[in-house]
Parts: sequence; C-alpha cells; structure tokens
Amino acid sequence: MDSYLQELSTVTREKLQTILEQMKQEIGRLLDELEHNRCCILSDFSRVSEQFANIQKVASSYYFETYLAPYTCRYPALAIAAQRLSKKRHGALIVVEREDPIESWIHEGIPIRAQLSAPLLETIFYPGNPLHDGAVVVKEDFILSAANVLPLSQKTSGHKMKIGTRHRAALGLTEKTDAFVLVVSEETGRISFALDGKLYPLTHEGMQSQMGH
Repeated sequence: MDSYLQELSTVTREKLQTILEQMKQEIGRLLDELEHNRCCILSDFSRVSEQFANIQKVASSYYFETYLAPYTCRYPALAIAAQRLSKKRHGALIVVEREDPIESWIHEGIPIRAQLSAPLLETIFYPGNPLHDGAVVVKEDFILSAANVLPLSQKTSGHKMKIGTRHRAALGLTEKTDAFVLVVSEETGRISFALDGKLYPLTHEGMQSQMGH
C-alpha cells in the first residue's frame, strides 16, 4: 500500500502541476488580451472553468484516497455512499478512526459491527431511520456504531463553507483527534471532509472516480 500511495502521489502531483501550468498560461493570455483590449474574453472563461473543475476532481480523488486507504480497504464504499446520499439530499456524518482512539471524545450510540458498505450507510442515513441524526463510526473495514454524538467545535467563523451542526461536529472531533470525518450536507447536498480541525470540499466528479476502485 505504501508503494502504491507513493506512486499515486508522484503521478497526481505531476498531473496537478501540468493542469496548473496550463491554467497559468491561459490566464496570462487572457490578461494580455484584456490589457490590449483586443477582443471580448467572456467565451474564454469556459476553458479556465473546465481546467479548474478538472484540478478539483483530481485533487478530491487524490486526497480522499490518500487519507483513507491506509486505514480501510473499503474506502470506495464511502465514496459511493456519499455520492448517492448527496444526490438525495440525505445528510450524513461518517467518522473514520485512524491512529488516535476516539472513544473518550464521543457519546457512543447504537452498536452495529457490520461490514462497511454503501447500501448500509444509505439505510442508516435515510431520514426516516432513527439512527440518521448521529454519526457513524468506521474502524478498518467495519461500521462499529451509529447515532454517535460528537463534540461540537466552537470555531464557527473563518470557514468559506456554510457551517451546520454536522460540520461543527466534524470539526469538533478532528480538533481533538486525527480522525477523518466525511460530511454530506442535508441542505445543499455538498460533500466535504474534516481533518485536523479544517473543512475541505470534495467534488462529485472526484467521488465518481473512486467508484471504479
């Protein structure tokens, strides 16, 4: 796994550098045209937008896999579940325990101890399910429990994304442990993750690329 992740890191960094260089050249050309008032550049923004979307896709897929693969072989199931829950606007909060124990930081919910799978996560977070409001805890390739209560972060400012209760809970736990916490917003359907007390967006395209693993 270590050699695979090292190779993935090298390939991804080269790909990101290539895309960023292309964006730099494109933006430089647009600035030159704007400075000399040569023509209308509105139609050119679509190319920059496509390049930006591509780099978000590559980065989302890379960081998702890099942060999770050493701790669970079933990380593609998390990507599938997040994608499906997002499309249905079903909110979700999924904790992946990594090196640090998290027991002392959470109020434990209902034990499950079942193999991690996308259908099970979709069932747990179905709005009619009494377990859907809390957090699911994943360790290695298993869902240990659901309806867990996480500590809420008191830092509500300085985030570009809208902060709801799930996001505050994700931040709260990751401020105290090295856990990876996946969040699906019930209001917007946006997918994000918290790590080291910070929130990061994930794109649908990035999650889509994980489904083939």
